[in-house]
Amino acid sequence: MPPPPPQPTTTEEEDGEDAFTEEVLRLTAFFRKFYYNDLRDIILDADASKLHFPLVIEFAELMDSDPEFAGYLYSSPRDFLPILDTAAQRAQSEMIKQSVDLKREGKQKKFVHVRIDVSGSPLEFPETSPSIGKVRVKHMMKLITLKGTVIRSGGVKMIEFERDYMCRKCKHRFSRCPELEAGNRINLPASCPSTSSRGCVCSSFEVIEDTITCHDYQEIKIQENVQLLGVGSIPRSMPVILMDDLVDIIKPGDDVIVTGILSAKWSPDTKDVRSNLDPMLIANYVRRTNELKSDIEIPRETIEDFEHFWKEHEYTPLEGRNLILRSICPQIFGLFTVKLAVALTLIGGVQHVDASGTKIRGEPHMLLVGDPGTGKSQFLKFAAKLSNRSVITTGLGSTSAGLTVTAVKDGGEWMLEAGALVLADGGLCCIDEFDSMREHDRTTIHEAMEQQTISIAKAGLVTTLSSRTTVFGATNPKGQYDPDESLSVNTTLSGPLLSRFDIVLVLLDTNNPEWDKIVSSHILNENFDKKDKINVSEVKWTLSQLRRYINYVKNQFKPVLTKKAEIVISSYYQLQRKSGTHNAAHARLMFRNEVIQLDAIAAILCIESSTTTSPIVDNIGDALHSNFTNNPDEIYKKQEKKILKKLGLIEDSP
Repeated sequence: MPPPPPQPTTTEEEDGEDAFTEEVLRLTAFFRKFYYNDLRDIILDADASKLHFPLVIEFAELMDSDPEFAGYLYSSPRDFLPILDTAAQRAQSEMIKQSVDLKREGKQKKFVHVRIDVSGSPLEFPETSPSIGKVRVKHMMKLITLKGTVIRSGGVKMIEFERDYMCRKCKHRFSRCPELEAGNRINLPASCPSTSSRGCVCSSFEVIEDTITCHDYQEIKIQENVQLLGVGSIPRSMPVILMDDLVDIIKPGDDVIVTGILSAKWSPDTKDVRSNLDPMLIANYVRRTNELKSDIEIPRETIEDFEHFWKEHEYTPLEGRNLILRSICPQIFGLFTVKLAVALTLIGGVQHVDASGTKIRGEPHMLLVGDPGTGKSQFLKFAAKLSNRSVITTGLGSTSAGLTVTAVKDGGEWMLEAGALVLADGGLCCIDEFDSMREHDRTTIHEAMEQQTISIAKAGLVTTLSSRTTVFGATNPKGQYDPDESLSVNTTLSGPLLSRFDIVLVLLDTNNPEWDKIVSSHILNENFDKKDKINVSEVKWTLSQLRRYINYVKNQFKPVLTKKAEIVISSYYQLQRKSGTHNAAHARLMFRNEVIQLDAIAAILCIESSTTTSPIVDNIGDALHSNFTNNPDEIYKKQEKKILKKLGLIEDSP
């Protein structure tokens, strides 16, 4: 038996206790000064179903008040986080003693957990907030912050948190906590930890009954954002341990920011397989960022540039719109209709909720059907770059489980793992080679596209996940496209699935010598006359500027229909039953909060391009050969007059 460790002298113990008490008193004063109202709400909370109460504090405030303790908290969080909890309990006790109202109406809560919010503090720097793939040994046992998407969520379990033991010889009582790193196993000391002057070397202990403390426990897995990775990089993931008030507050597909202690646990024992230490994060604070997932930081100067741009084009709004559209997939010449449809799909409409709670989605879906070489995949990739939350996949490499949710078994327990549509919640899901998907796999996305939810019942797990996703698909026709047959026959896609796409553009590579001449001239100009290929006014619409513009108009404008636009849409609806989503999207694109007649007619022109023959406007269905015009506002007036006549809203002039 190894000799017992040297025991500290009485003077060392007293000094340590004095330092501990002094720190608790300082933190108690800190809580009462900055978080009095939060503690008061906890004391007055009469919800009997709650056992654990979070007290969220800002690390930046703690640094200003007690920088020394903040430094210790970062470097040794496992030792100093319990001091914060003790101080919170002491602050509760003092507040109740000094307040008659709290003493009469409130009650001191047994479990108050201090949660650290690192927003606006140095802990947001890359050194203390690395990406999941850059977590290294130097971060071990430090307080770090990780950002990612929840891809797997386990069930809520009960875990033994603390147990009291008693020495059989000297009757000394002490507590022990299970080690998460060792598979929740309790390791007893080699000898009695008694600090009496006589000492005790007994190694026999017994459990004291009714002293076991249990806590709620849940294990999830988060994955780093694919958008932040380079080409060829594999997204890394990490398990996260949630306890007490943190359990069951997030689900697969949620974007989260997790602050906690980086630790490691031994991998399961497997025959002939070497055991390794796998990193894991023991969470202290979890913040869902679903409402922030589409936000991009937009400087005030950029917003002023947008406003100035539209003031310049106040009298030629369509010319200004076309300048923006030219910057979408600029390597492809022309295809005005496709670029307009891509812009409207990315911007999206406004979600409506009626009195009964029924939701009408605002996210449109788009499908490109075309011959090989017409640029479908290029548009998909560029759209994914414009959306700051996107997932790209192909039909051949996707299954129903990969697109929606799959149930996986981990450590003897079934867990849900999010698929592409759930991971793209609030963003864009691009599916290339849509026709390569099996029919069974296609039917699984019907609910996700229309109801924007995914209902599952797998391995005893029954739940509904959110999938507010815009689906952008591309497919080849089945053999030679036959204009006399329906779209369903030409693409082998079922009618119910096609009906969920708000706009379907057909790109047919027909023999057109004039168009071929224009395109070849454009390609030659691209190579030999690069100085003049971009107009001075177009330089500002770079990829980053387009991303900012799309994000800004999506969040800033909630367009409503004007009376004239409503009449046009109502008349058109009698001819073709289509969604009104693109009207609001076009109004947002034009930087306004009203859907006017121009927006309604532009949406009609875009929808009419879904078919190869248009019942309203002649020659509008050839999306592949649609080009940007020199005087879009003048041409619009002629198209407007023709459409209004077809709809019967104006009479023919004699």
